[in-house]
Amino acid sequence: MHALEMIKIRELEIAVRIWHPDAPNTLIAWHGLARHGGDFAALARELGPQWRILAPDTPGRGLSSWSLHPAHDYLYSHYMRVALAVLDHFQLERVPWIGTSMGGLLGMLLASEEPSASRIQCLVLNDVGPELDAQALTRMATYFSVVKRFNDFSELLAELKEQYRDFGIDTEAGWRRMALESARRLPDGTWSYHYDPRIGEQFIHDTPRDIWADWTRIQCPLMLIRGAHSPLLTTKSVARMQEIQPSLVTLEAPGCGHAPMLDRPGQVKPIATFLQAHGNAHSLPWWQRLKQRFVS
Repeated sequence: MHALEMIKIRELEIAVRIWHPDAPNTLIAWHGLARHGGDFAALARELGPQWRILAPDTPGRGLSSWSLHPAHDYLYSHYMRVALAVLDHFQLERVPWIGTSMGGLLGMLLASEEPSASRIQCLVLNDVGPELDAQALTRMATYFSVVKRFNDFSELLAELKEQYRDFGIDTEAGWRRMALESARRLPDGTWSYHYDPRIGEQFIHDTPRDIWADWTRIQCPLMLIRGAHSPLLTTKSVARMQEIQPSLVTLEAPGCGHAPMLDRPGQVKPIATFLQAHGNAHSLPWWQRLKQRFVS
């Protein structure tokens, strides 16, 4: 992370992690349900200095505020307002969006509704679609809704390895880095995860909607990455997504389940090709585009 910006949205403070702040192109990267924007560090490294990565921490996660009103704030409708406020803060008229799991669903909702649809230049979905396995969703909701306490850091690390074994992390250094970025001390000295356990309440309070109808309405260029062993996104769903959106670009990430970390060339190079075709410097505010013109 090269910079961190805190944005006040009503009573919440939203942390936005930034890589390559002076890059000519900008990409919004939004994380999954119980993760945070720091997960995109490797993606930023692999994409390189031509891309400014803005990775917000959703309310209740990472460095962002925890809500005093989860039934109001831990909902997709509120996350959409937060996302648009982030775009407005950085003066982004239109911007490419990549989203892992929850972050991908959020991008789909924004891209399917007016007036927000015009703000999404192209959309990359990481192991998520309009239809997700119900049993896998139930397991996620159950696990992330309970406060986790670990007597020492090694216990947290072992649990993290178990819960995120499908991410495709294959080094001890990678696991330890993820654990350090996912941990916090509790007042009694034990360890827990970084997120507010009440984020799982969105499964209770959020209003069900027809995501397939949303998928049909999306008009921007689309790319989908699926973990080869994903328990959440089935190949049947991918086939239906392709049928509705024939121009959908697809990539299957070997050795991963839910969800690929987007941390290696085989995953990132196809994304870079897609972004080069559909994302460009027009997502920058006018003053930064002018700066780039004079610098070049």
